[in-house]
Amino acid sequence: MMQRFNSPLHLKDVGLSFNTQEKGSTSVAGSRPFYVIISVLLSISLLLPTLTANAQQIKPRIVILATGGTIAGSAKSSVQASYNPGVQNIEVIISSVPEVESLANLEGIQVCNISSQNITERVWLELWKIADSLFKNDLCDGIVITHGTDTMEETAYFLNLTLRHSLPVVLTGSMRPATAISADGPFNLYNAVALAASPLAHNKGVMVTMNDYIYCANDVTKSNTVNTNAFSCPNLGPLGYMREGVPTFYRENMFTHTSASEFDISNLIEKPKSELNELSPAALNKLPKTEIILSYAFASGTAINAIIDSGAQGIIIAGVGHGNFNREILKGMEKAVAQNIAIVRSSRILMGGVDFAAEEYNPQYPVSLNKSPQKARILLMLALTKTKDPIEIQRIFKEY
Repeated sequence: MMQRFNSPLHLKDVGLSFNTQEKGSTSVAGSRPFYVIISVLLSISLLLPTLTANAQQIKPRIVILATGGTIAGSAKSSVQASYNPGVQNIEVIISSVPEVESLANLEGIQVCNISSQNITERVWLELWKIADSLFKNDLCDGIVITHGTDTMEETAYFLNLTLRHSLPVVLTGSMRPATAISADGPFNLYNAVALAASPLAHNKGVMVTMNDYIYCANDVTKSNTVNTNAFSCPNLGPLGYMREGVPTFYRENMFTHTSASEFDISNLIEKPKSELNELSPAALNKLPKTEIILSYAFASGTAINAIIDSGAQGIIIAGVGHGNFNREILKGMEKAVAQNIAIVRSSRILMGGVDFAAEEYNPQYPVSLNKSPQKARILLMLALTKTKDPIEIQRIFKEY
């Protein structure tokens, strides 16, 4: 049973108040007989145990937004590797970790119950709308999102760029289903709630916690398909770690994020169709269509030409090595730019990124720096709501 939010306790609720007069004025105590002062102090001392007990009940208000994934999965037996994701609802998941009630007052919202390879833009926008509303209306002190691991890094990065609040948002999930003999989901959820409830987690950007580590949305990626230690920040390392429900941070997220972000998608979503400009999507609740082209040995131009013909507004090149591509793909890139389609160079390599020293560097094709192709796609989608100028797009990639 989840403990529902309680109203914060104030001293006035138990009939006490404090005098806040300036120095040099007569205090309330100064005008009372000494025995009255002693009586008041004694009364306060007798009330202290009650006040302390009540104060301990004032826990952070954490909302858990559930989207499904392996953490909500179920298998036929406790040792079976294959399973069905997105089966259990949020109430069942929370009830499996009763210890979280000691950390926070909890509310659960079932946003959807799907495997994360089936995540949609609509789910992203719904998560954003719910989280933004919760923070704007002061309905919670932090948010945990349970999510499948396949696209967790992408959802985290999208929210990191668009959710303009400084309170904690933490994504977590699991590599083993809830029915497994050594399921990792319960402890991941415990750590996520503890992290979201911690004052130390404020203004850190959106985070992911898995297997005791705390990861930054900018750099986190799934780097193992089956192991419980499945996530890493290959370029910069984790932000920190969780131990006994307490976060320890040993680096900061130095990229622009959350409360400092320039991407205000509320304006985009709420704007009437009659007011949409040439940079806005053709329909509401749609971000500019952006796709990824993978480079490989003797790749043809078939895929990039098909994407150009599909009406895409942006293309990420997941190049070989330092963001490289062959002549067939280059022909497609030149064709795309001629049709006012934005191109950004990234790399299929896990570490190193693509910088300004890339082979045949051309400012018409901004480089993604440390962003993976999937992260670069999200950032380009948002950049295209503001500009198609490659110089300005490059500025955005440097800052975020």
